Amino acid sequence: MTNQELIGALRDADAVKFGEFELSHGGTSDYYVDKYLFETDPTCLSLIASAFADRLDDDETLAGVALGAVPLVAVTSAETGRPYVIARKQAKEYGTGNRIEGRLSEGERVVVLEDIATTGKSALDAVEALREAGAVVDRVLVVVDRQEGASELLAEHGIELESLLTADDLLADE
Repeated sequence: MTNQELIGALRDADAVKFGEFELSHGGTSDYYVDKYLFETDPTCLSLIASAFADRLDDDETLAGVALGAVPLVAVTSAETGRPYVIARKQAKEYGTGNRIEGRLSEGERVVVLEDIATTGKSALDAVEALREAGAVVDRVLVVVDRQEGASELLAEHGIELESLLTADDLLADE
């Protein structure tokens, strides 16, 4: 898969929008990547799963950040035959009360899959929850890095951010 193929698929899914948008961290932007449009599009999901699969190390278990990255980690798991876990933003207040859902062993190497990185806070929260649960996590794979500080924040915590696309890639033709 090339960057242009993925950019084309995101645009075909109408997932890249231009205008004025408020972002989840409170800032504003003149473009928006609608993860729900690309995460519900089978062409986008297939391209993303294939691209993520190509970037995995042999011994990594997959983790997805709830709720946004669950479709991404599920299709990547199906593509690779690897198990995955889900990192919740906070522990459930019912049932098992888990913050990490799925099977995870002490010392297991885990790579976090994420949809969009802006500040990197949600990815960092997931990594910290996984580390508290005994996982070894030093890498986050993301579909789009908005290049607004996520890479730097994660690096401060010993985590490499690797993206399929950056904001520069997405906006190059605009």
